[in-house]
Parts: sequence; C-alpha cells; structure tokens
Amino acid sequence: MEVFAAIRRDARVEGMSIRALARKHQVGRATVRRALACAEPPARKTPVRASPRLDPFKAAIDDMLRADLDAPRKQRHTARRIHVRLIEEHAATDVSYSTVRDYVRIRRAQIDLEAGRRVEVMVPQEHAPGAEAEVDFGELFVILAGVKTKVFLFTFRLSYSGKAVHRIYATQGQEAFLEGHIAAFQEIGGIPTRHIRYDNLTSTVTRVVNAHGRERVENDRWVLFRSHFGFDPFYCQPGIAGAHEKGGVEGDVGRFRRQHLVPMPVVDSLDELNEKVRAWDTSDDKRRISSRIRTVGEDFATEQTHLAPLPVEGFDPGLMLHPMVDRSAMITVRMARYSVPARFIHRRVRVSLRVSEVVVFDGRTQIARHPRVVTRGGQSVSLDHYLEVLKGKPGALPGSTVLAQARESGVFTPAHEAFWANARRRLGDAAGTRELIDVLLLHRSMTADEVEAGLLAAVSVGAVSADVVAVEARLQAVRDAAAGSGSERHLVAQASGVEQRDADQRVDKRRKVVSLTERLLLDPEAVIAGLPPDNRPLPSMEKYQQLLGRRTGTDNQPSPNESGAPR
Repeated sequence: MEVFAAIRRDARVEGMSIRALARKHQVGRATVRRALACAEPPARKTPVRASPRLDPFKAAIDDMLRADLDAPRKQRHTARRIHVRLIEEHAATDVSYSTVRDYVRIRRAQIDLEAGRRVEVMVPQEHAPGAEAEVDFGELFVILAGVKTKVFLFTFRLSYSGKAVHRIYATQGQEAFLEGHIAAFQEIGGIPTRHIRYDNLTSTVTRVVNAHGRERVENDRWVLFRSHFGFDPFYCQPGIAGAHEKGGVEGDVGRFRRQHLVPMPVVDSLDELNEKVRAWDTSDDKRRISSRIRTVGEDFATEQTHLAPLPVEGFDPGLMLHPMVDRSAMITVRMARYSVPARFIHRRVRVSLRVSEVVVFDGRTQIARHPRVVTRGGQSVSLDHYLEVLKGKPGALPGSTVLAQARESGVFTPAHEAFWANARRRLGDAAGTRELIDVLLLHRSMTADEVEAGLLAAVSVGAVSADVVAVEARLQAVRDAAAGSGSERHLVAQASGVEQRDADQRVDKRRKVVSLTERLLLDPEAVIAGLPPDNRPLPSMEKYQQLLGRRTGTDNQPSPNESGAPR
C-alpha cells in the first residue's frame, strides 16, 4: 500500500517516467503500471502448499472421518488419533502430525456438509429489560479450613443488563439450587417476567420427554417453588447442542472463576467465602460488557424497574425428609447423624435439609437446629438434648460424645469446668454432676453470658449450688437491663447519674450470695471463703420440754389434776 502511494505521488508531483519510477522504487514496470492504474494493490495470493507425502493416505483419513458420522460424540477420531492409526496401520512414518492436523481440520467440515449435517448458525438476540435470566452451576476448588475441597458456584444472570449474582455451596443439590434462587431474587429485588433459562438439571427435570423439543416432566417441589415465585422456565436442548442457548451465563461462570477465584481462595468457612463473593459482585457492577456504552450497574438500574415484585410469604428451600429418631436420640440425614431431644425417641420427625443447616420440627414446632455435616458418617450432637437423661445417669456425662463436642465448640466453658470440679470435690461425683446439669438447664431460659456470670460469681465464693448460679445470673440480667436503659433516659438524669448510682448500690448490696446449706457439708467451725462467721447461740428446747412434761394422757382427753377435776 505504501509503495503504491509513493509511486503515484512521484508520478503526479515529479512527472517521472515508468522506467524511472521502477528504478527508484525497485519494482517491475508492470507493478508501476498497476499502481498508476489503481490506488489499491491487488490481494496477495495464498500459495497452495502441496503435501505429496500425505496424498497416498488421504483416502484412509476420509474413511475414518466418515465413520465418525455415526459414532458417539465422545468417541470420534481426533487428529492425533488419526495420525497414530496411519503409523500403526499404514506405515505412514514420514507424515508429520501437523500435516495430518491441517488436513483433518478442513476435510472434517467438508464431509459433514457432504453428509447433509446441519451447520449451526447463531442468530443475534435482543432481550427486553427485566424479561429473561439464565442459571447455571460451575465447579471449582477452594482451600476450606486447610483442606482442598470441591465446591459449586451457583450463577444467576439477567440477560439484558448482565447483572449476575453468585453463591458458593458445598453441594449442587436441589436445596442449594432453590436457596441460590432466593438469594438472587432478594439481591436484584424482583423476578424476571418472561422466563429463566436452565439446563436439564435433576433439581428441576425428572424426565426429558423429547430431546429435540421443550417438553419436560418436572420435579414436584420445583413446580411448587416456581409457582410460589411466579416465573416460567425455559429448558435448553440436552447436551452440548443446547449450551449456546444460555451462553451468557456459561461465559459468566468462567469469567467469574478466572477473575476472582484464581488462585484458590483460602477460607475457614463457606460463609466467609460468600461474603467475599458478595463484594466481588458489587465491584463487577462497574464493568462494561463487550462494546456496550453503559456499565452493568447502569443497565441494571434501568432493568430493575421492569422486574416483577417478590411474594410476601417466604419459602423454605430445604428438602423435606421424615426420619425416625433412634434409641440414641439421633436421626440420620444424608449419611450424617444429628441429635434431637431425648423425649422424641422412636418417633418420626420432619427435617428441613438446607445448604448450611439442618432444622428439625415436631409438627410446626422447631425442636433442633444443627450446622449441616458434609462428611459421610459425621455427626452433630447438642448437650442440651440429653440433660434430662444425664440427670438420671450422671456417670455417663464425663466420657460422652456430647460433652466432647460441647467443649470443642466452646459451649462448655472454663467456668462450667471450674464449677463442676468444685461440685464433684465437695458433693461427690453423682451429686456434683447433677448440680452441673441444673446449671446447664438454666441456658434454656437465660443467655449464655448471664449463666457464665452466675458461674463465675458462684466459683468466687466457693458455692456449688445451681440456685446460687441462678440468683447471680438474674442479677447479671438486672445489671444488663440497667446498662441498656441508660441511653434511653432523659439527658438531665444522665447528667446527674442519680438513677444509675441507685441501681448500682442496689446491685452491690445483693452482689455477694452465699449458700447457708454449705455449713452442713464441712466442719461447722471452718470458715468458708466469703462466708461471715455465725456467732448466734444454739437454739434451746428446755421450755418446750417443760410443757411436754406437764402433759399426760392423750390429745383427745385432758389429763386430770390431783383433785380429780379436769384442769
């Protein structure tokens, strides 16, 4: 292009001849004449490279490609496999792999056309605001609590704006599928009005009626879910043939994974990871898709007003199960075991299996809640579920699984340990453990902080009674209520501080609580820490003995006096 322009300029400005132009620009005269005749140079001719070494084997390659027309998609010849077969079956040792690869790339498409196979042509589509969305799952690995773990990325993408909502779950079961939808609907503040595009997931589709049509037999719970939220599904063609029908979300899964999840995130829990995912989704609102003028967030602001409103009633995304409680007060859900209150042994309960937790109901009453155990054979037990049983069998507590898990989770604190040690030393193992169980029962009506404050107060004065812990816990509740109400008092009262001082004085007068019954457990002359000495004289029964000495006979008939007359 530059040579043609220079030739035409010299001819126009300098008036040079064809011979002079050819000599100056070092080109042939024919090239000079073409430049003077047309400003655009002719297209370069692509040389056709001959492959004489491959010519004897082209028929064999064509036969292999024609055989692929009826073969399963995942068992068709690759160029490398064809090259290996040519060497093994036809002794084509002089033919390189690159030569075979270039021929197969062109010839395979030609054979498909000769066989009458349909060539897919993508037709550009327009999406109305708030009308459509796409959903898909993707796989990835994270370092979860120090262990490389396979997890699943749920992606919900609005077709108009490209606004996407992502969540990461330990499973891609129906409970995760439904919970991801609820999180997405709440995040965007509405529901698409036309349809949402899906693969033929088992969470939604029970059976594909027609592989080339859209008729499906849907899962009953999925039908209930979409009926509750009021949207219609659009099912893509099965397999790779339908991947392009929701190409937006397919590409977004890969983009999000490459941009935010490389290298593998290192987290302690999936809740921590999902907090990061929410922040990444917010930052992605500032990006532009392809050559669009506006950002994703700006397009979403327009689209959000076209979404259908959310329903007023909530929906439980958990999978409903009805296991039987065994004699250990445990139920088995997805190869993991969970405890329930012991009074439900040999009864059937209702379980809502959710992504991160398991909630157990008796009718409409919630009786237990556990974090979901994803390890096969794992278990989650609560000490509170066995307190009534342990009160009758106190010897079973020290070596129990429930106590070990309570210590590991921090529910059984050092304050509990100190109180239990004192109680067993002073009352004996059985009686001391029963006092501890009475303390643990206080957690059902008081907060953990209040009970722990009561335990610390009881340990500080050497008390080993659950009643002392209960009194001190109530005093802590009074102090918390007084402190909490301080910000709501009138400013004048806050400035004077009279009410606060009065409350503090009342609490201080009752702060130290001692158990009077503990004198019977030790030497009467021993001084218990914090217990004031008792200097009162012992009670005397002498006057009562005098009265009894004057009584004779029975209570129904008075005794006679010395003269025989009744007194």
